[in-house]
Amino acid sequence: MKHCTSNLGQAGFAQVVKSLAVLAAFQAMFGGSLQAENWPNWRGPTNNGISTEKNIAIEWSPTKNVAWKVALPGPAGATPVVWDDRIFLTTVTSTGDLQLLAYKTDGTPLWGKTVSNSTITARGDEGNAASPSPVTDGQHVWAFFGDGALICVTVDGKDVWKFNVQDRYGKFKIQFGMSSTPLYRDGVLYLQLLHGDGDPKTREAKIVALEATTGKEIWAVDRPSDGSDENEHSYASPIFFGDGNETVLVTHGADYTVGHRLSDGAEVWRMSGLNPSANYDRTLRFVASPAAAGDLLVIPTAKRGPVMGIKPRAGKDLFKSDAHLWQWERTPDVPSPLILDDLVYLCMHDGNLNVLEAATGKEVYFERTHRQRHRASPVYADGHIYLTARDGKVTVVKTGRKFEIVAENEIPEPISSSPAISNGTLYLRTFENLYAIRNPARK
Repeated sequence: MKHCTSNLGQAGFAQVVKSLAVLAAFQAMFGGSLQAENWPNWRGPTNNGISTEKNIAIEWSPTKNVAWKVALPGPAGATPVVWDDRIFLTTVTSTGDLQLLAYKTDGTPLWGKTVSNSTITARGDEGNAASPSPVTDGQHVWAFFGDGALICVTVDGKDVWKFNVQDRYGKFKIQFGMSSTPLYRDGVLYLQLLHGDGDPKTREAKIVALEATTGKEIWAVDRPSDGSDENEHSYASPIFFGDGNETVLVTHGADYTVGHRLSDGAEVWRMSGLNPSANYDRTLRFVASPAAAGDLLVIPTAKRGPVMGIKPRAGKDLFKSDAHLWQWERTPDVPSPLILDDLVYLCMHDGNLNVLEAATGKEVYFERTHRQRHRASPVYADGHIYLTARDGKVTVVKTGRKFEIVAENEIPEPISSSPAISNGTLYLRTFENLYAIRNPARK
């Protein structure tokens, strides 16, 4: 494996160093660090897009409330993850190098590694091989890339293990590249590998559990489905559902949402009805991931498909059972749902915000925000939800049953990654820069 002079590349590293001149000018204004709530994966500390931190900035511009920014070697849709005073993110350089980067939370670059090289792109400006986000436990960092490269390093950048998932579990057959983000729990790394050749008679999809510190396989199971064509290709990420010994791994794609036992990957329950056979859509590939809160699981689909609210329990198929609580007619195509208190927030691909009652699925409101593509998933902090559009505008909406836009903030750079929140700071990763946005009063 190459090591960095960096593995950032000479041009990329020069960009970073140059941008630190901007950083230095802001340090005196924004003061010291805060007690951090870590953001260890793309959906945050509890894997649901929710932060418990207070006094997070709701207004900014390219010059207002920007504590610092650093130039990145290339674009990607991966969300940064944060643990204590370190930030980790993945990217692709102009020459196709797939890199894992580390910064301090004051913007100082720490290290960078070139993991692989890939020319994978998705629909021009939609994504690349650095679409999966990294994950950390504060001692190690795991990064997965669309070409199958999977790496584990320490937070100091020391190599632990590396292999290519395609060598072990079969060549990926997926139109826009593998973009599922791994999950970590109690020393185990979980991978959702949903892809296929489009023929329901052949099944390529697998769900995998690895020893996180060695990369050794704990189990690998097939993921059966009668889904066909492009529907075998899932771009969603798995989540956990439940507490303690009742926790299951939820995988989403190929026309079904499935709960797996953590110990061996065995199927505990399955939800159908997401792509009804009566009017089967052969292009209904899932991108948005499910969201969980308490005993409720909210399942999105894609395009003109439905959203479902269920209370999972063991069973061959929960569709049309008493576990199937409600169904709504409109789904986000890419952003994942956010569940807060008694409401479900659905950010549509065009920026419309649909809010439902969590218990019943009844509509509370459907309102227009910024009419642009939305690829990032919404995040919450301190009474506000942040909706991030592809053109760099972030709409801040007040939570609750009454629709209220609190602020509209614009950094005119492309962005498809979801925001991260930690140590009093909102981190925005555009295609060009990593921004730390903070209220000046924060100490």
